[in-house]
Amino acid sequence: MYCLGKFAEQEGKLAGEFYTPSCVVRTLVEVLQPFHGRVYDPCCGAGGMFVQSAEFVKEHGGSVRDDITVFGQESNPSTWKLATMNLAIRGIEADLGNYADTFFDDQHKREKFDFILANPPFNLKDWGGDKLEEDVRWQYGIPPVGNANFAWLQHMIWHLNSKGRMAMVLANGSLSSQTGTEGDIRKAIVDADLVDGIVALPGKLFLTTQIPVSLWFINKNKKQPGKTLFIDARELGTMVSRKLCELKPDTDIKKIADAFNSFHEGTLEDEKGFCAVASIADIAKQDYILTPGRYVGIADIEDDGEPFEEKMARLTGEIAKCFDESNRLQEQIKKNLEAIGYGL
Repeated sequence: MYCLGKFAEQEGKLAGEFYTPSCVVRTLVEVLQPFHGRVYDPCCGAGGMFVQSAEFVKEHGGSVRDDITVFGQESNPSTWKLATMNLAIRGIEADLGNYADTFFDDQHKREKFDFILANPPFNLKDWGGDKLEEDVRWQYGIPPVGNANFAWLQHMIWHLNSKGRMAMVLANGSLSSQTGTEGDIRKAIVDADLVDGIVALPGKLFLTTQIPVSLWFINKNKKQPGKTLFIDARELGTMVSRKLCELKPDTDIKKIADAFNSFHEGTLEDEKGFCAVASIADIAKQDYILTPGRYVGIADIEDDGEPFEEKMARLTGEIAKCFDESNRLQEQIKKNLEAIGYGL
């Protein structure tokens, strides 16, 4: 995984087809908690979701061989080979079928799963939707031919068993888009009471794209029926380089996972600016837009104790000094230009 991460840094956008940042995968796994059952990823890349799932089982005293069964699919033959190797060297037995397009040649067509984890290609345009309009997987509406986001979402929901749970990464546009049938599909999925939680992630987590993303958690057997947890995690994370942000396991990821655990136990209290629980009726009032910021609000700003009049006097004094310095620099620049024959 270290080598894949370093390779992804060099590959840039091309790396998106096989690599998901480990902190994003770990967040999905810590919330979903795939302890025991059948795990599936329909666009598995190099198999990172399976590796983290196996690590989670081991950390909680389970056996990978006895507790989870792995299924996946990947369309790129080179990436499919990377996944096969990545899992083999870890002793993880997996049924990855043959490399093939998930929409047109589903390698696990008749299978249902306990857990699904995925990071599908964002906003995929040329996915062949015009040839699949009558597909049985589109239970909540026919996905638009120009964007596969809701095709991926419905493909995975179709493959969940009656108590199945899934976690996936999607571009933020999926939370609010009304393009084509997307708004209607999102409404139908919410009304079916499938959305367990939505997490807005901070920017710069991905080496491969600057598109802001969110995590969708779908549950066919919700512990809190009729309710959805919204988390705005955009202020979490630590910049580990000028271009890359990372969620820390013991702080950021734990905070998100703990919020979900408390929500499922019915003990979570809303925290302004971070988390809130909303009913289907609340979501309907927001026109079925699932952007967490609409529900969690803005965090209260801590009072620094400085009286307003004193603060304004101090700030206006600082601004005046900045203006004076700006004027001085302008005059100096004019003189320098005049000295070389370019007076203003």
